[in-house]
Amino acid sequence: MKGLILALVFTLVEGQKQDLEPVFHMGKTYLYSYESIILHELPERRLAMAGVRLASKVEISRVSDSDHLLQIRSPKLEEHNGFFPIDSFTPSSRLSETIAACLSQPFKFEYTEGRVGSIFAPEDCPILCTNLVRGVLNLLQITIKKSQNVYELQEAGIEGICQTRYIIQDDSNNNRATISKSKDLTDCQDKAVKNLGMAYIRPCPTCPLKARNIKGTATFTYKMKYDDSGASLTSAMSDQVYEISPFNEPNGVVVMEARQELSLVGVKQPPISAPTSQLQKQGSLRYHFSGELLQMPIPLIRIKNLDLQLTETLRQLVQNNEKGDTKEASAKFLQMVQLFRVATLDQINSLWLHFVNEPPYRPWFLSAICAAGATDTFRFLKQKIHDGKLNIWEAAVTLPLTFYFVTPNKQAVEIASTFLTCPQIQKVLIHRIIVYLGYGSMVNKYCAQALLCPNELLQPLHDLAAEAISKGDAKDMSLALKAMGNAGEPASVKRILKFLPTFSLAAASLPNRIHADAVLALRKIARKDPAKVREITLQVFMDTTLAPNVRMVACVVLFETKPALPTVAALATSLLAEPSLQVASFAYSHMKTLAASKIPQLHKLSAACNIAIKFLGPRLDRLSYRYSKVIQISDYSSQYQAGAIWRVYLMNSPSTMFPSDIITKVRGYYANTAMDIIEVAFRSQSLTKFMRKQNIPFAEYDTYKTLKELGKSLLGWKELPPEDPLVSAYIKVLGQEIAFADMDKDAIQQMMMSLTGSSDWQPVVKKVVEEVQRGISGRWTLPVMVGEMRHIVPTIAGLPLELGLCAATVAQAAADVDVKVSPPVSDNFRPSQLWESKMDIHADIRPKAYFHIIAMMGINTQYFQSGFELHADFSANTTMKFDARLNMKEKNLKIETLPCHQEAELAAVRSEVYAISRNMEEVDSEKKSQILPKGKIPSISDQLLQSTEGSSKPASWKQTSIPNAISKRRQQSSEEVQHNSARRRFYAHRFCKKFESLGCSTCLSLKSQNSAFLRNTYLHKLFGEFEARVILKPVHTDADIEKIQLEVQAGSKAASKIIEVSSSGSKEEGETSPYEDIKAKLKKILGIENVFTAANKTRRRTKRINREYQTADTGLWAESSTPHLSRSSSSSAASSADSREPGNHHRKDEIRQSGKKRGSKSSSRSSSGSSASSRACSSSSSSQDDNSGDLHCSGDSEYSNQLANTPVYQLLFKPEDEQDTGGEILNISISSSSDSDEDISRAMSQPRFLGDSKPPILAAVLRAINRNKQPTGLQLVLYTDTQPKRWRIQMFGSTITGPDRWKFCADALVINYRKVSGSLKWGKDCQDYHIATQIATGQFAAYPAMQMKLEWLKVPSIIRTTARWFYSFLPGAAYVLGFSQRQQLGPSHQATLVMALTSPRTCDVVFKLPELTIYDTAISLPLPVPSHPRTLTSTLPSSDWKVFSQATFTILESLKGHCTVSQNKITTFNGVEFNYAMPVNCYHVVVHDCSPELKFLVMGKRSEKSADLLAINVRLASHEIDMYVSNGLIQLKINGVQAPRDLPYTSNSDESLLISSEKKGLALKAPDYGIDKLYYDGHRLEVQVAFWMAGKTCGICGKYDAEVEREYRTPSGNLAKDAAGFGHSWIVSENPCTGACKLEHRPVKSEKPGSFEKTAEKCFSVEPVLRCVHGCSATETVPVSVSLHCVPVDSSLRLDGQPRLDRKSEDIVASVPAETACSCRRQLCPA
Repeated sequence: MKGLILALVFTLVEGQKQDLEPVFHMGKTYLYSYESIILHELPERRLAMAGVRLASKVEISRVSDSDHLLQIRSPKLEEHNGFFPIDSFTPSSRLSETIAACLSQPFKFEYTEGRVGSIFAPEDCPILCTNLVRGVLNLLQITIKKSQNVYELQEAGIEGICQTRYIIQDDSNNNRATISKSKDLTDCQDKAVKNLGMAYIRPCPTCPLKARNIKGTATFTYKMKYDDSGASLTSAMSDQVYEISPFNEPNGVVVMEARQELSLVGVKQPPISAPTSQLQKQGSLRYHFSGELLQMPIPLIRIKNLDLQLTETLRQLVQNNEKGDTKEASAKFLQMVQLFRVATLDQINSLWLHFVNEPPYRPWFLSAICAAGATDTFRFLKQKIHDGKLNIWEAAVTLPLTFYFVTPNKQAVEIASTFLTCPQIQKVLIHRIIVYLGYGSMVNKYCAQALLCPNELLQPLHDLAAEAISKGDAKDMSLALKAMGNAGEPASVKRILKFLPTFSLAAASLPNRIHADAVLALRKIARKDPAKVREITLQVFMDTTLAPNVRMVACVVLFETKPALPTVAALATSLLAEPSLQVASFAYSHMKTLAASKIPQLHKLSAACNIAIKFLGPRLDRLSYRYSKVIQISDYSSQYQAGAIWRVYLMNSPSTMFPSDIITKVRGYYANTAMDIIEVAFRSQSLTKFMRKQNIPFAEYDTYKTLKELGKSLLGWKELPPEDPLVSAYIKVLGQEIAFADMDKDAIQQMMMSLTGSSDWQPVVKKVVEEVQRGISGRWTLPVMVGEMRHIVPTIAGLPLELGLCAATVAQAAADVDVKVSPPVSDNFRPSQLWESKMDIHADIRPKAYFHIIAMMGINTQYFQSGFELHADFSANTTMKFDARLNMKEKNLKIETLPCHQEAELAAVRSEVYAISRNMEEVDSEKKSQILPKGKIPSISDQLLQSTEGSSKPASWKQTSIPNAISKRRQQSSEEVQHNSARRRFYAHRFCKKFESLGCSTCLSLKSQNSAFLRNTYLHKLFGEFEARVILKPVHTDADIEKIQLEVQAGSKAASKIIEVSSSGSKEEGETSPYEDIKAKLKKILGIENVFTAANKTRRRTKRINREYQTADTGLWAESSTPHLSRSSSSSAASSADSREPGNHHRKDEIRQSGKKRGSKSSSRSSSGSSASSRACSSSSSSQDDNSGDLHCSGDSEYSNQLANTPVYQLLFKPEDEQDTGGEILNISISSSSDSDEDISRAMSQPRFLGDSKPPILAAVLRAINRNKQPTGLQLVLYTDTQPKRWRIQMFGSTITGPDRWKFCADALVINYRKVSGSLKWGKDCQDYHIATQIATGQFAAYPAMQMKLEWLKVPSIIRTTARWFYSFLPGAAYVLGFSQRQQLGPSHQATLVMALTSPRTCDVVFKLPELTIYDTAISLPLPVPSHPRTLTSTLPSSDWKVFSQATFTILESLKGHCTVSQNKITTFNGVEFNYAMPVNCYHVVVHDCSPELKFLVMGKRSEKSADLLAINVRLASHEIDMYVSNGLIQLKINGVQAPRDLPYTSNSDESLLISSEKKGLALKAPDYGIDKLYYDGHRLEVQVAFWMAGKTCGICGKYDAEVEREYRTPSGNLAKDAAGFGHSWIVSENPCTGACKLEHRPVKSEKPGSFEKTAEKCFSVEPVLRCVHGCSATETVPVSVSLHCVPVDSSLRLDGQPRLDRKSEDIVASVPAETACSCRRQLCPA
């Protein structure tokens, strides 16, 4: 037994794993050689790269159980910049000395069981050197599990705590072990990372790792040797790789590779000597970022004398700007920002005092101070604003910039809080708004990086909110809410809820805009506590007592919390019973846009909304423009993982016709992040008051008093609360609100008075004119640092890897304008005098803009830089120097300017990427290499290269550098240089367009040299050089051009300005000839005779040409060999069908493919191009399917069935004059043209020169004045001819030199409202090129329709190429927009768009192109359109040809409310129809004004004599108007007096009241009172109110608020259960002794009450019911449904003295009889 136990013990000892943690024995020093290399490169190593190498000796000694000393000796830093292996590492001795100085002292670190603990460094050691030591110690970090050889764990390292995988290979025979570990740097619990300038970019933690554009990994290999004394580390190697893909391309990556190697050299006996200076704890192994602002991603600056450098840099900056060197000025500006970041407050003040009185320096100084973002610069601005050293505009510009750029540390937040109490800030409202909003944004940035957000930071905002509530100051309430919204802290939720009536009863009295602001303040809080915000917003949305716009805003915030499916389903269920269609429409529309989203971050929400809209669609999908909507345009590329959403929230109010709240925002998505780019909102309230007369004293009229008394008889009626006009707007940038403005009634009135004509506006105009006459001269400069974004992660070597970007822009303008007005402004100046004045203007304006971007990927420290650097800039520069003379009386404008004498760059875009290496000790000798090498690669055969170049074909667009859009003439005149090789691609091209007559040319110069030939990615295209310039340069001419002149003459003298070829110059101004004398010259000058002669010859060949065209169809956008113009869609279709050639296999293949895609058995060769002529049956045999042939020859008896089953794309448009059924289906035989078409074609093909009968109305001449030579240039002449049923315009343009002149001719003709035709010709005598268009009305199937047809008979190649490019994008765009497509052939030179009105709010669209048809059905229209094609002409007395004015009139009419009351049928303003029989002799309130103005009242009753006769009573101002029928005639009484028969009648006291005869009745118009028209004919009453009365009407015509499901509103505001109860509620009770109506409203007791908790009960109607007055008995009753309030039988509730019980609860709904006719005995009435 003892032997067995002993054997087991020996076995366990043998099986136990050796301790592999490195051990450093006390009293020994371990000598290691250390080398680290960092390289920045593209995967293709043939391109330039940059890197650094640090080589040194490392000594490690153990001084206690856990404490160790590390000494780095002889560090040597080398830089690499260039191409491997041609260029090698070059030593940087001076920088090596600097690093050696900071590493001269030993470092102490704690090391136990392979894990590095705390690190101790000398007191004055820079952070960079400490991090280099961390890089060495990171190699010693080993976590050994004795029981496992393969395992994973979260291990701490220099990059943070990341997922690490270990593999241990133990060679026990040799006492050696190999340990391998790998780290996934994208899977870290606590990653060491620093982000600057990206506080407003929101990452997506749930997005997959593959969506991240920065991926990294690190591997380590350890060689261990062990014995009984422990394990020793013989070597350690590490390799780290970061792949960065800026465009999220798998193959477009930049690589950072870092390698380390630590090798044991030997062991010596004496340990490292103890450090001479005291060591301080510097944290753990985790990389330590410097607390100060790091080096910007710009070239290094060696700071020697900061004061002198600041002064010199600022001087150079301004000098460069004044010289026009904006690029150098921008670079100096960024250097200025870097210098300010290290400057002290005293140094900044000293520089300010030096330049404070020099205006050119102030904008540069202040902008650099703002962009520096340091605490001292922030404190400096605070002092200067407090001391009043900045004017209002300087402070308004600097405040938002400084709050944006300042680093959010504790000191900066404390300084920001002092801004809130600064007296200078409090005096100016805009400054106060900017400061509070900026403070909220700063709190948000500070709390985003802090573990806990202190409540004292939010206290100033909470105090402002509490003070605003106590004072009732709505503006401060809004400011406090917006500031808390910018802060976005959950601690503010309790304060925000005090502004919401759902949670605070006191908030019910606050304005609706405050409620909306409170909800919007929760948006950013939702990012930190989405569950809490979701709960709040859901309650607000469900609260039907709130205003609709508040609930809609709650819906927006609710969906931004990304609710899950149960919440979305609950919300959708509530919408099925939602009483407000405005809210329901908005929520449904929002769900619909979210359901269509393709953004990965919204996939779950999109899926939930997609389910919800399926059962909401039938109710809410077809709502009109009157209802609130959400419009969204979005796109997302899954390949590049980038996208954007543009969303518009349109929130309509029941009291407005148009949206009262509009919010639009743009949000961008990149990789796994999202950012709100910009958001703008506009809110309006009661603006319609300014759209009508404001000086009418409604309260003084009798109608106002009558309606006040009427309100007492209508139980529960209340007038609408008054609303003060208000306009408010706000703007958000990067999710932070930066400014808002509220304009109340007083501010709006002041603005409107100045615009509409108050007594003070003429002096203002006079002052402006006088100021302009004094001249405008100045120079303005605005430099702004647009942004700075930096992402920094550590490398294993202890150096930072940075992705940095900074951008700056400079906008400047210099102007010198002198204006002289004659006659000069007098003391009694009137603005009308300007219309008879002359103005001489001398202007010299020079605007300039420059935008510069620097981006870097690599090592960026204050000592050295290494990596890739991108410089990109955009510049725009122009000079406008001219003299102008404007003669208002003569209608003449003349502008003169100097010609182009030297080459000028108008705009340019440049970018270049370099591999750079810089160090602080050698600032002036930076190393910069272009990405592409200059030489060729020997490994690539030149012979192969030559064969590749020689095999390129001109027809292949992939192998040519010239875009197809360039015409042959441009190709011949352009200069191109293109070099292709295996390692370099250089492209240079210049496109120029010469204007020889003006002596100038415009060129587009393109140059590029990039690495895209290696991999076709955007990154490789970016790596290299690119330049695009727009240049204006002079052109050599025979004679020198003195000046360029543009003269425009309108009116009767236009003809005198036309230049004759034989003339030596322009005619003198004012020299005019009688028109009859110059008419013949005009034809000669313009070349009109040749044009029209050629046109008539062409017309005589039209028939032959059309016949030839049948075989000239050569493909899509092909160039026609012979010009033609089809006269109708049917003839075009016929000619197209006949043009099919049997050998056209390409098109047959396309048709077969189309048929397979559609899955249809009957597929004709071309549905839109099949035969439509009388020979359809004979040509149908060539069809591919017999069924289509049967359709061709089908008889008229089967037409209706065919029409019902025919797809919309096979229908043909029938013009107005062709109303036979044969033209409605494509395959039905129809005639090729009509008489109307012949008229149009004849009118267009036989052009008539309007100059024969009309003088020109406008002439414009652009000419170059040459020295001793005839002027050259262009001239344009415009003619018009307006007739009652025809309108025509002609425009001719031509050169003014040479016998064979180039011309263009434009002709447009409108013949009645049915057709509009136009043509454009240009070339020699307008015969080279021709485009024609036609717009016609007619029928499409059985629906009214409009057709727009475009024919290109012959066009230049540039247009054909552009059309092909557009054509390539069209199918994809149609798919995105939801249109259907079908590949079918049509006329090759024609495009047709047909829009058919299938209902007043829907239309069908068919867009036919030569090889594609796009169509869709039932497209919703934003406005209702009359469904009958003749509606326009029947409703308007205007001429037939005024189609556009009629359409505008129709749309405006559709916005107005229309209500109709007839015998038993009523149609409300909202379009709701219901049957209702009025009780006899009882006036009903048809419509009256419910606004506080109480402007009008219209009542109606049914006549006792005849059930179909109505009598009405209108109260308007001081008028009481009665209209009724007596003895078969309509009678009119005004104020009780019979009106005279001689209508129209106009009131002497009120001119806006007009009563006239119309048709068989009377029409009343009072637009200033809101009644656009009232028509009465005895049987029917029609009331039309103005659209600004929306939501302000009451009565049986409804509220005119589009809430169709809440139409039955009684005077008390409750909803009646049925139409009868609704109509009865609006009966006006009368005195039974004096009035004819014997009905009154009383609550009733139900005779058949329902069960009430199984106990005896009695029930009473909540709303009063019609009852006969006392003393009368009912003779007729009708059942009405009412709500009943039930109480126990023994309850004390009685009907006596209870006129209404509407405040009681509604227990059950039952039907009770309402008395509608009474029989009365004689009543005792007082005498």
